[in-house]
Amino acid sequence: VQLQASGGGLVQAGGSLRLSCAASGRTSNVYSVGWFRQAPGKEREFVASIRWNIGTTYYADSVKGRFTVSRDNAKKTAYLQMNELRTEDTAVYYCATGPAAREYAFWGQGTQVTVSS
Repeated sequence: VQLQASGGGLVQAGGSLRLSCAASGRTSNVYSVGWFRQAPGKEREFVASIRWNIGTTYYADSVKGRFTVSRDNAKKTAYLQMNELRTEDTAVYYCATGPAAREYAFWGQGTQVTVSS
């Protein structure tokens, strides 16, 4: 499975961005798509995920109520809608997938999100 993340950019605090994660290759065994982020000097952290077949979603407490994860099965694309962005949301965002729960074997290349004050 190959993943292509896109949609990052520079936005002011309070603004919005939508990230996309397009999957290609052998996607029949995809269990879920997860979004992660890594800020400078910090460890990578989980942001959100969505079960590919049934659409169940999970969020980190830090983004609940502000971020929404979704997917379009026909387009093999997952999305992360980010609203009310804060400066602490600044990070490189990655999407990942795999064949089982919390098993992320395939990673996209990352897209930079910068939130200015």
